Amino acid sequence: MAALLFGAQAYSQKIEDKKGIVAKNAELVKVQDGFAFTEGPAVNRFGDVFFTDQPNNRIHKWNALSNEVSVFAEDAGRSNGMYFLLDGTLVACADNKNELWAFDTDGNHEVWITAFKGKKLNGPNDLWVRPKGGIYFTDPLYVRPYWEGRGEESEQDGQHVYFLSADRTELFKVADDLLQPNGIVGSPDSKTLYVSDIKAKKTYKYEIRDDGYLINKTLFCEMGSDGMTIDERGNVYLTGDGVTVFDRKGEQIAHIQVPAKWTANVVFGTLDRKTLFITASDAVYTLKMKTRGVW
Repeated sequence: MAALLFGAQAYSQKIEDKKGIVAKNAELVKVQDGFAFTEGPAVNRFGDVFFTDQPNNRIHKWNALSNEVSVFAEDAGRSNGMYFLLDGTLVACADNKNELWAFDTDGNHEVWITAFKGKKLNGPNDLWVRPKGGIYFTDPLYVRPYWEGRGEESEQDGQHVYFLSADRTELFKVADDLLQPNGIVGSPDSKTLYVSDIKAKKTYKYEIRDDGYLINKTLFCEMGSDGMTIDERGNVYLTGDGVTVFDRKGEQIAHIQVPAKWTANVVFGTLDRKTLFITASDAVYTLKMKTRGVW
């Protein structure tokens, strides 16, 4: 692994902000670099952000108070997208063997899902936990060089979105007409699910039923996304070329440039959820916001 940068470094990157969602005079701050590829940021109830360095197979923790980064877990299943449950369990899309893992507060894990209907998943990528219970996750196919004993063909009949019930007794498909689902997040009222179809370069929204199924698929915006998050106003934050923000109507209201080839994911951190935490290629960044995150 390359040498790490310690100590925050500010960047005067261009920020387009039509609705005043970024704090006044805020600058993008590089927290640390030297990673291989950062992904999967998830915030705990204290505002600390956990993120992955997928090629190096680690999960790191950013302490929101000290601004320091430490290693939370080694041999982390090549985790990608992650999300915290209310009890502090960290659920992760473990791409090494195409599974869903759960980590306790000490970094120990157990495997929650290994297959769907007896067949290996493509590779769980990103997830969102519904506050009333249940987990939605995307399962695109990205062939990995570290997969052993597996070819490039999918055992599933496509690349889908799944729902795992709160008691983990039911796992079923909820969206099966996407080319390559990737980023996913729910609305502040938990009634709408946003899913990026990154291959189609589109993001869709669905109405969430009480039983977990999705209905009324509609186009949200003409942009795909790797990861995504949402704020208290219902603005949706998409990633790829920096961070692009759309209001709840699907109109672009902001763009945050990030000095990286690829911006993978984003989440709101700190206890007040008013700091945007960004994973981008070999580094992680923060940006002070006016608006507040909800998850």
